[in-house]
Amino acid sequence: MNRIIKKIAVLGSGVMGSRIACHFANIGIEVLLLDIVPLQATEEQLKQPAFRNKIVNDSLQAAIKQNPSPVYSQKVLKRITTGNFDDDMERIADCDWVMEVVVENLTIKQQLFEKVDKHRKQGTLVTSNTSGIPIALMSEGRSEDFRRHFCGTHFFNPPRYLRLLEIIPGPDTEKSVIDFLMNYGDRYLGKTTVLCKDTPAFIANRVGVFGMMAVLKVMEEMQFSIAQVEALTGPIYGRPKSATFRTADVVGIDTFVKVAQNTYAACPDDESRDIFQIPAYINTLVENKWLGDKSGQGFFKKVKNAQGQSEILTLDLNTLEYQPSTKAKFAALDAAKPIDNLKDRIRTLHATGDKASEFYNKLNALVFKYVSHRIPEIADELYKIDDAMRAGFGWELGPFEIWDVLGVEKFVAWMEQHGTAPASWVKEMLQKGCKSFYLVENGKRKYYDARSGGYVLIPGMDAFIILDNYRAQKPVWQNSGATLHDIGDGILNLEFHTKMNVVGSEILEGIQKSIDIAEKNYRGLVIGNDAANFSAGANIAMMLMLAIEQEFDELDMAIRVFQNTVARIRFSGIPVAVAPHGLTLGGGCEMTMHADVAVAAAETYIGLVEVGAGLIPAGGGTKELALRASEKYFKGDIEIPTLQEMSLNIAMAKVATSAREAFEFGLLRNGIDKEVINGARLIAEAKKQVLSLADAGYVQPKPKSDIRVLGRSALGSFYVGIASMRMSGYISEYDEKIAKKVAYVISGGDLSMPTEVNEQYLLDLEREAFLSLLGERKTLERMQHILKTGKPLRN
Repeated sequence: MNRIIKKIAVLGSGVMGSRIACHFANIGIEVLLLDIVPLQATEEQLKQPAFRNKIVNDSLQAAIKQNPSPVYSQKVLKRITTGNFDDDMERIADCDWVMEVVVENLTIKQQLFEKVDKHRKQGTLVTSNTSGIPIALMSEGRSEDFRRHFCGTHFFNPPRYLRLLEIIPGPDTEKSVIDFLMNYGDRYLGKTTVLCKDTPAFIANRVGVFGMMAVLKVMEEMQFSIAQVEALTGPIYGRPKSATFRTADVVGIDTFVKVAQNTYAACPDDESRDIFQIPAYINTLVENKWLGDKSGQGFFKKVKNAQGQSEILTLDLNTLEYQPSTKAKFAALDAAKPIDNLKDRIRTLHATGDKASEFYNKLNALVFKYVSHRIPEIADELYKIDDAMRAGFGWELGPFEIWDVLGVEKFVAWMEQHGTAPASWVKEMLQKGCKSFYLVENGKRKYYDARSGGYVLIPGMDAFIILDNYRAQKPVWQNSGATLHDIGDGILNLEFHTKMNVVGSEILEGIQKSIDIAEKNYRGLVIGNDAANFSAGANIAMMLMLAIEQEFDELDMAIRVFQNTVARIRFSGIPVAVAPHGLTLGGGCEMTMHADVAVAAAETYIGLVEVGAGLIPAGGGTKELALRASEKYFKGDIEIPTLQEMSLNIAMAKVATSAREAFEFGLLRNGIDKEVINGARLIAEAKKQVLSLADAGYVQPKPKSDIRVLGRSALGSFYVGIASMRMSGYISEYDEKIAKKVAYVISGGDLSMPTEVNEQYLLDLEREAFLSLLGERKTLERMQHILKTGKPLRN
């Protein structure tokens, strides 16, 4: 059966329901969002449709106002229709999928499913977003067709950003339904879909909450403070910035307690069950209603100090009083901080021999023992646990992957020396000579399968290109900032690996060299990486140093090299795709704009932000927006408004908060560039696009010489608008100066009438403007401020 989802009904508009509705609207699906009629109401109020839909409408509006936003673009909201259970339940007959997202109460869910069963059409998918209620219990008493099409679909909050989607079949769920949901979640919703068993808390919450409870146990044993634990369990170890206690405050301490208590009650045979018992101080927090962000205080409390400035206080767990935060100091942290590679950093953190190393070893002994015993209880395949923890809890490496980093045999020995041991299958694996949970052969990743006693290919990975699988092989070429891999079928991939993938001479050399090699022996090139961000832009520190030393000849040469390199991405003899994701700023944005095709992850935050550093884009970004405005004129767009819209991208340092918004800004091209919802598929899709261009008979493009620029006819309008913003106090005097530089370049200079110019003419203008601003004291101040704080300065 070819199942197509055109419309979904989301039943329940709370925190999760409204955000799930938004994410389906993100991908183009019509959404019917329903909730209850307000319980306390007068007879007159109940006659008013607006009042009857008050709960659902208020919930949706609250979701829309959240930062970060649940939607790719405000335009997608028109796909969401609201209603209520009493008046609109029969409308689910028009839906292809009905998803329940109401309160975690079995009786309420069963009552709702009775109504769903009455109104749904045969074959409609019905799923629940439950985080732990058994799937089998929810479908009891329902029709046979309902049960065959019923499944758990557990999203994680916030649904747009957290990648995990757990699929939990019931006892009667058809295999075709499971297969459809696994594929749909991956390809259309952009999720890491993990097939779970119907066990308490499924996979991610079972392991993730255990991990947090294990932190509390080791913390209490070692008498560590909250500040010390937060320093050890955050980004330094490949975990989210929210670490342990900040995560609990965000989720809600009461929610955290409820999951732990439910798991304790539901798992009488769990060998580590006692870890789920709640410490007395946390019970006290719940009694005091210190529940975290929702109540204004939890493990942390935000207050105003004597100077009227905001300050975050930290709870002292011994006195239950809030104290000013202190910085944790450990030798292991000092040794690990300079190390960029996470695996090397983890090894260092465990090997230093101080109290931090002891903490990590004790914590991982508990976690490794636990996850090994969950095979086969919650999953038959160990990679599912790692997938769930990476996608649902934001771990950069899953527990079995970390165990591999530390050495399985070595850490098992440490565990046994300290009175604990993993599940028996781990020792059996080692006895067979299998020394790791994963291995890579011929670019394919395999996992150890406890059932067969050997290594098995991870299923479904043929659709993905994972660069880590190529790193064990000899690269085609590399330097200190970039590596060129052969990813098959005559296609190369250039990945960056500078800090934040900042673009300096190493990356520029890498691009030029990669195109040289590809033009001689290959069919095409992808410029893409699997770091957190594609590129945070050009190397400001290098430019600042040269500007302070007034080495303007060197700066001029550096800008020319940058411009020429970015131009070569477009004007090469082979097709080049750029695959942006995450932060794609400044020079990273300019590379993207010059690709034959940009293949952007939905979660791409892209923009020309140079104004924040007191500069204008000079790697072809300003030129490119002038060119794109010119192309719009020929299609009938009104000239000056179109150019003003393009220039605002630069002058306001606008950053698109999604690929969808980047299309609206004109940074990505409709009909040419592509959006990929699942970022894990990005490089594979970029490779596919390059092959398509090569197969079609790629012809090297030539620089344009017919770019229509407006000269003085646009400059006058720009200058009036800029002066008005300055007089109204929206921009500073120096912002005004920069904005005029932007206007001058994007208008083509002080030309007496509209004229056609070539690309090099505009590149020269933007380079000259860039260099003139580098000679200004206030630009240097802005650059220094960014390097110091990471934030722009408006001076």
